Amino acid sequence: MDMAALFAQLLNGLASASSLFMVAVGLSLIFGVTRVVNFAHGSLYMVGIYLAYSLTTWWGADSIGTYLLAVLSAALLTGLLGALIEIVVLRRIYHAPELFQLLATFALVLVISDAVLWYWGAEDLLGPQVPGLTGSINLFGRHIPTYNFVLMSVGPLVLLGLWYLLNRTRWGIYVRAAQQDKEMLAALGVNQAWLFTSVFALGSFLAGLGAALELPNEPASLSLDLRLIGDAFAVVVIGGMGSILGAFIAALSIAEVKAIANWLGTVNVLGVMINFSKLSLIVEFLLMALVLVSRPWGLLGKPQEKSRNSAPIEAPLRFATSPQKVLMIGAILCLAMIPLFDHAYVMILLQDALIAALFAVSLHFMAGLAGMHSFGHAVYFGVGAYAAAVLSSQLAIPMAWSFIAAPVVAALFAVIFGWFCIRLSGIYLAMLTLAFAQLIWSIVFQWEGFTGGSNGLIGIWPSAWLEEGNHYYYFTLLVVIVSIFLLRWITFSSFGYAMRASRDSVLLAQAIGIHVRRVQWQVFIISGFFAGLAGALYAFSKGSISPEELSVSRSVDGLVMVLLGGIQSLLGPVIGAFSYTFLHDYVINITAYWKALLGMVIIGLVLLFPMGIAGVADYLKRLRLNRQ
Repeated sequence: MDMAALFAQLLNGLASASSLFMVAVGLSLIFGVTRVVNFAHGSLYMVGIYLAYSLTTWWGADSIGTYLLAVLSAALLTGLLGALIEIVVLRRIYHAPELFQLLATFALVLVISDAVLWYWGAEDLLGPQVPGLTGSINLFGRHIPTYNFVLMSVGPLVLLGLWYLLNRTRWGIYVRAAQQDKEMLAALGVNQAWLFTSVFALGSFLAGLGAALELPNEPASLSLDLRLIGDAFAVVVIGGMGSILGAFIAALSIAEVKAIANWLGTVNVLGVMINFSKLSLIVEFLLMALVLVSRPWGLLGKPQEKSRNSAPIEAPLRFATSPQKVLMIGAILCLAMIPLFDHAYVMILLQDALIAALFAVSLHFMAGLAGMHSFGHAVYFGVGAYAAAVLSSQLAIPMAWSFIAAPVVAALFAVIFGWFCIRLSGIYLAMLTLAFAQLIWSIVFQWEGFTGGSNGLIGIWPSAWLEEGNHYYYFTLLVVIVSIFLLRWITFSSFGYAMRASRDSVLLAQAIGIHVRRVQWQVFIISGFFAGLAGALYAFSKGSISPEELSVSRSVDGLVMVLLGGIQSLLGPVIGAFSYTFLHDYVINITAYWKALLGMVIIGLVLLFPMGIAGVADYLKRLRLNRQ
């Protein structure tokens, strides 16, 4: 093998590690102090690189001094944007459950994405090269860009600067104290609000700086936000939440493993040709899964002070009252009567909403009732859909058997993934589910001979009798209603009580004889089964399936539905799924910038009704009682 090529790849890996570190360390700082999982951090990176493009274009790139001034200005403007986001939105929801904070930051992703689209357009924008650093250096017969050596030095310099800032300044002492005990810090008279704002501004500045420095190597693109946030999450989790040195080691490890994978290319391993370069798509998630399974808190992280299992105990669930039962029966009858009015478009939209409702209810069963957060629940939805598609179209198995087998296959995946995931809690559990989901997505995306690769599979239609008239709509309605009532029955069974007891207090649950891990594992399997069932319904309703159904965005859609409806209500995910589906369809039809409008609506709902739409009734009831 060409060792000179390996050396060149490793040097390039060092350069990319610096930019990845700057993005991730900002996210780590923000989480360490505020405990907010900032899903919009990738959007700040995207804004930073667009700002760098505009400033270098406007001011010209005739000298290295002007170029560096443009880079620093772009980073500072990104930091100011981060501070504004913290003051206007996040400061109001610091005491809300962490999943609602995630929902608000996801809404910001939608708003920022369309704002960038409106101002800069949809085309990728490649910035100018750095004046005086456009050449290359010849090492061992390989030409290494001169600018890469600059990038290699920036990462360690930022690491040293942060170490000095956090360990040798009064502000740094406050930050480290906030990471340990925010309540005690407030008792000492420190203004937490402005401390949080300054930390958010610094983290955003670092994201903008990392983006601006990458401009000569990477074009400004609208896809950077979601792509970068996945990489940044991986770095932070591998290194340990809140650990600066851990983030540096993780970024370096990921970059160098990717470099080695690219150098290996296609290799014959025991007679099997393996393309290691394709592994570069999922290296960070593979490493994240390995680290979390062996060391749950990351390489240099510490156990979280608070997790979902130590949260305040939620109010007990109540059986449906007579008025609620009448409303549910009325809603089902209305859904059954829709086809009589022959509104084809409305029926398609309702069918999509029903499938989304089943997916959201399956996620709520895990995240709400069992308290196990998941950022990768779409893996079971996608596996169910692909199982139905492959069995039906590739293996020519009848639709009935394919439909029955699909959720079983999804449940088998849940058996495997759940066995690893139940050892974690809180954000680390959520990140491990994300890692597993990305691994399966990568396999589906690249296995062209079996899954169709990026093109997916087509020609997946239900049996002939279901294609007639409105039969498939009624079939979907029946499956979804039966599934929801089954999950509701499980919720009020003895297993359901054990599940919620394990959520509210692990120690107390164990003290009364509940095997907490076994219960949580069973929750994974049940939730995965019904998510797979929703995926099978989706595949036969659309006639096609693509890797998009396993992506992070699909998982986030599920979380949005659950939180929008209300995580503490059994009807919340159903209400959220229908609201999100119809709202999404409505805003798409009224404006080209529908993401921004949808994001602003979600932010408004989070700020006004942090308990979701289903919690509005309880809010109004409490308001009426207070007035009395």
